[in-house]
Amino acid sequence: MANVVESKKACTVNPLKMSQPLGASYAYMGLNNCMPMMHGSQGCTGFGLVLLVRHFREAIPLQTTAMNEATTILGGMDNIEKAIINIKKRANPDVIGICSTGLTETKGEDVVGDLKLIRARHLELGDTQVVYASTPDYIGAFQDGWAKAVLAMIEALVVPVTERAEKQVNVLAGCHLTPGDIEELREIIESFGLTAIVLPDISGSLDGHIPDDFSPSTLGGTTLAEVRAMGASVLTIAVGEQMRHCAEALESATGVGFELFDRLTGLEPNDRLLKTLARISGVPIPAKYRRQRSQLLDAMLDAHFFFGGKKIAIGAEPDLLWATASWLAEMGCELTALVTTTKSAILSELPAEEVLIGDLEDLEQRARGCDVLITHSHGRQAAERLAIPFFRMGVPMFDRLGSAHCLSVGYRGTRGLVFELGNLFLAAGHENHPNSWPLPPAAPVGDAVPGTNTEPIAEPVH
Repeated sequence: MANVVESKKACTVNPLKMSQPLGASYAYMGLNNCMPMMHGSQGCTGFGLVLLVRHFREAIPLQTTAMNEATTILGGMDNIEKAIINIKKRANPDVIGICSTGLTETKGEDVVGDLKLIRARHLELGDTQVVYASTPDYIGAFQDGWAKAVLAMIEALVVPVTERAEKQVNVLAGCHLTPGDIEELREIIESFGLTAIVLPDISGSLDGHIPDDFSPSTLGGTTLAEVRAMGASVLTIAVGEQMRHCAEALESATGVGFELFDRLTGLEPNDRLLKTLARISGVPIPAKYRRQRSQLLDAMLDAHFFFGGKKIAIGAEPDLLWATASWLAEMGCELTALVTTTKSAILSELPAEEVLIGDLEDLEQRARGCDVLITHSHGRQAAERLAIPFFRMGVPMFDRLGSAHCLSVGYRGTRGLVFELGNLFLAAGHENHPNSWPLPPAAPVGDAVPGTNTEPIAEPVH
C-alpha cells in the first residue's frame, strides 16, 4: 500500500500535469464531426492547440470564445453565442463540445443557463448538439478534464432504450489509451463477433490517416447515432479508474451494467478481459489470442533477468501510472519514484512506499540512482541530467514519431513493452551488471580459441 502525499511547494517547477480544459478538448475530439471549443482567452486555446499538434503532427480542430478583459468582467454569454453561431455556419458540426477554463470559472458564469437562452433564440441550431463540461484549470488535471467531458457526453447525448442489441458492447476509454490502443481493443472485441461502441474514439479521428476530403471539424470517431445507441448495449467495458463515474452514470441512465478494468497492460487483466468477452458472446477465445498469450509468457521469461531488481521512476497521469507501475512490479522491478498529477482512489493500492502528487522537479530529485525514467517528452532534460535511460509515455510526445500508434494494451501491447524496456536496459550496459552472464573474450584472428583443442584459425588468403 502506497502513501499518497501532495507536494507543498510554493510553485510548480517543470510541470508534469496538463490542464482539465485540454483533457476535455481531447475527449471531444473522439466524437465524429465535432468542434471542441474552450470558453476562455485565445491564449488558453492556442497553448493547447500547439501541444496537440506537436504530439499528433496532425491538424487539430479547436476553437475559442476569445474572452478579453471586458467580457471577462461583464460576462461571456455574447462570446459563446457568437462562437456557436459562427461554428454552425462555417463547419456545421453534429456536436459542439464546450469546456470552461480558469478565466471563466473564476468569474462564476452560468454557462448552462446561457446555453438554454442561446438555443431558444437561435432555432437555426437545429439538431446541432451542444455539450458543456465545467473544467477549471486551477484544480484537477488532464485526466479529470477527460472524464468530465465523457460524463457530459453521456448525460447530454445518450438516449435510454428498452430493447437490447445482444452483440453490442460499450467501451469507455480512458485518456491514457492511445489511438493504437483503442484500435487493438476494438479488434479484440470484434474477434468475438461483437460490435463495440467506443466513447471517445480517438482511433478514428487522431490515428494519422489522410482523408479524402477536408473537414474543419473532427473526421472520424464515435458518431452521434452511435452515442445515442449506447443504451442498447449488453455491457459497458470501462478502461481506467477515471471511467468509473462515467460507467455508473451510463448504467443509471440506461440500465446497462459495466465491468471496470483498471488496466489492460499485463497478463492477468487481459486474461480477465478475454474471459469476459467469451462469456457475453458465447464464443470460445480465438486461437490467435491463445498464441499471443503464449508469446507474452515466453517474452516475460526471456526478459525477467533484465527487469528483476531494476529501480523505476515514473511520472504520469494516475491511470497511466497505475497500468505501467503495476505491470513493472509484476516483472520484478522496484518502484522507487512515483509522481502523478491529481488524486485517484487507486493510487494507494500501488506496491510502493509513496506516490507524490507533484511535478517533474520532484520526479528528478527522487529518480537519482534509478535505472530508467518514464514520463512524457518534457522529462528528457531530467533524464539527461541524471544520466539514466529515458522511456517516453503519455502526452505530449513531440520528439518522436508515431506517438498515436504506441501500443501498451492486450497481450501484443504488453509483449511490445517487455521488449522495448528490456532492450533499453540492455543498451544501458546490462553486460556490466554483476548478475549478468559474462561471455569469454573473442579470440583474435589467427590465435587458438581459449579452452578448446581446435587448431588456430587460419588467416584469410588474399
